[in-house]
Amino acid sequence: MADRMNRRQLLTRALALGCTAAASPMLTPVSFAAIPGERRLVVIVLRGAMDGLDVFRPLGDPHLAALRPHLARENTPLPLDNFFALHPALSGLMPLWHAGEMGFVPATSTLYRDQRSHFDGQDHLEAGTAGVLPSALRRDGWLNRLVAQLPGAQARTAFAVGRERMLILEGQAAITQWSPGTDLDLSPQNRLLLSYLFDNDPLFAQAGQIALEMTTPGADDDEDDMPAGGDAAGLGRYIAQQLLAESRIASFSLTGWDTHRDQHRALLPALGRLQDAILALRDGLGDAWGETTVMAMTEFGRTARENGARGTDHGTGGALLLAGGALRGQRAIGGWPGLGDQDLYAGRDLMPLSDIRAYPAWAMHELFGLPVSAIERHVFAGLDMGDNPRLFL
Repeated sequence: MADRMNRRQLLTRALALGCTAAASPMLTPVSFAAIPGERRLVVIVLRGAMDGLDVFRPLGDPHLAALRPHLARENTPLPLDNFFALHPALSGLMPLWHAGEMGFVPATSTLYRDQRSHFDGQDHLEAGTAGVLPSALRRDGWLNRLVAQLPGAQARTAFAVGRERMLILEGQAAITQWSPGTDLDLSPQNRLLLSYLFDNDPLFAQAGQIALEMTTPGADDDEDDMPAGGDAAGLGRYIAQQLLAESRIASFSLTGWDTHRDQHRALLPALGRLQDAILALRDGLGDAWGETTVMAMTEFGRTARENGARGTDHGTGGALLLAGGALRGQRAIGGWPGLGDQDLYAGRDLMPLSDIRAYPAWAMHELFGLPVSAIERHVFAGLDMGDNPRLFL
């Protein structure tokens, strides 16, 4: 029976979160159907600083070739419009582009500037702060603050996937977390004892019930459907299953974007995983893809100039990839700053034209009907959302 449980996961943090959530007056346990609509949001954190200039290559900029004499010629990109081209490792996403189900913001970033630490940059990205407080002092993420604002949200509304902490979904609101490849050995006797414990402790009842459901043989999540770590397509399929059930918000991360050397080769595995995950989400969601928005974002961009090792170093302006059936896509959003010397940030990086928080903020407004004032006050404190980029049809 113990073997039966191998390769199943989960859920350690949801127990503690369930405790804090139950004690929070901000949360009201209501049925999942109380959340308005059937809209779904998936946030993918690309850890390592994806080079947006390579993924969405600005071939129409006359300075690109001089800045990147080797990278600009490698991996012949696929034309998106008269200015930008897509890295060929994402060729599987071209049907989404042509269907208007993919778009991107080519020059955006968090407000984290000049220090170029992956860890701090990721904390700023996931905390969604304006950089006023040191990231180490932040203990909650913007997706969790969104969940706290949604009437009827409960633990299965939001779903984090990964072995590492996902600050983006940490906070007062209850979430569920699943870790690929984590083993959970429970004998039948221990499962029975655990169920008694949960039944008699209202603080843990909800999280405990989720844990048992997700680890029960024969439950709706079949063991064979649970992907091992690194299986991006399997991960996408699994998340799609959750989004077709009770969950409406999911987040996970993909690594491998730190490309200081031989970027034309080093970037390929990460792009492949990103493509696999998005396509598996689309395929797994079926008709619900039309109600789903995917946002893939990274902690910062990379230098405009390639380095001597034919890679790029830590920079500032990056790119945000958007996908989904309701997206008003097939376009670059937010303008282009240029790559001339006078256009670069600090003379070395792509100049960000927008605060990346504005795009998920407008998505929250459009997808979940959250008032702009609530987003600017409670989810992204201090953010001026600016003009609506009209992300959706």
